[in-house]
Amino acid sequence: MSLASLARRHRNEFGLLFAICLVLGTAMASNESWQNERTQTLNAKILVRSASVLGIFALGAGVVIISGGIDLSAGSVIAFSATVCGGSLLFLADKTPSGQPDMIHLTGGMVALAICASLAVGALIGSFHAWLITSIRLPPFVATLASLVGLRSLARLLIPDLMAASSGGTMNASKITVQDAGRVLRGLFDTWYVPPAILLVLAFLIWVLLAKTVAGRHLYAMGGNEEAARLSGIRTDRLKWLAYCVSSVTASVAGILLLAETGTADPSTQGLGYELYAIAAAVIGGCALTGGVGTVLGILLGALFLRVVTDSVAKLARGVSPDELEGLVVGLLVLMAVAFNELRAAGGMRRPFFAGWLGIVNIGVLALLAGIITSILSTDAKLWNGLVAAVVVGAVLVIKKVTEVRALRRA
Repeated sequence: MSLASLARRHRNEFGLLFAICLVLGTAMASNESWQNERTQTLNAKILVRSASVLGIFALGAGVVIISGGIDLSAGSVIAFSATVCGGSLLFLADKTPSGQPDMIHLTGGMVALAICASLAVGALIGSFHAWLITSIRLPPFVATLASLVGLRSLARLLIPDLMAASSGGTMNASKITVQDAGRVLRGLFDTWYVPPAILLVLAFLIWVLLAKTVAGRHLYAMGGNEEAARLSGIRTDRLKWLAYCVSSVTASVAGILLLAETGTADPSTQGLGYELYAIAAAVIGGCALTGGVGTVLGILLGALFLRVVTDSVAKLARGVSPDELEGLVVGLLVLMAVAFNELRAAGGMRRPFFAGWLGIVNIGVLALLAGIITSILSTDAKLWNGLVAAVVVGAVLVIKKVTEVRALRRA
């Protein structure tokens, strides 16, 4: 294969790699924490760990999207799996003389059983989703939306009973704390390079599944045209079970890692909104929401790009809470990624974007949005900077509309 054909085939991956280097280079040149040797190493470790955790459950979401489905439950599965793992540790731990679980002296076998219980629950959740979609004939959006809402509430309802049954604790507990868990749990998950190692193993296994097996080729075929795949003899129900199980189990792995990192299983906040991050990483990585398109490498680079951008924006935007800014950044990246894929498939910039009164209204909306975002991110002269950004963006879009009108008249 020539270099030119390789570049054409993987242009999305090369583009993401260039964008990652560009954003990371800008952040390193502009932020003091990247210029100090001690904090630079710490930043790199935190970035690699968080990107790896995101990449783990993004891989599962990507498999579902490639198969032509959608999974909105990743965040809730993460929270529920962390609750199951934490609750299992409470039950498996030996009791102290006071009747409390001895979390200091957990054995490797106890930790392994708790992890297996969490992964098994993930597989059961994926099987439940597949049953709802294939047997009950619910749309994937509805089936996984129910889990998005229900699993988190179920975890919150379970925690008081788990605490009371395992240790006689209070019935109004809202989270499970395993912060004192012994050296096995800490040694297994607290080291920064463990999540990247787990991610690489899972990525290799999923790559083998998608690229080297008959089931993988059938997943792509089903995502491209499910009816044609079914008529050609492909057992689509089994493939959906496989895709949704992979998605839920990878989310369970992420839940276990987050439990080990934070020392608590708190379904009220853990994994909140992560389903959007999973879908965003997959879409940014080149997965088409219509199905049948996507690569493991693209998903990994999409997850890394998403984390690099959110981390860099949080460090560069002074005076703004990173948590408040992150959702806005992810939302914009999703819109841009999906729009880019659609435009690339539909003839690019030749399409008229601002036709009629709806186009005029949205020129104003986009200009106003640009002004608001610029104002929020500015540290000084917020109103002036926002006004300038709104005028500039509005002028560019007006020029674009005038160009479109002239092109239509010539046609």
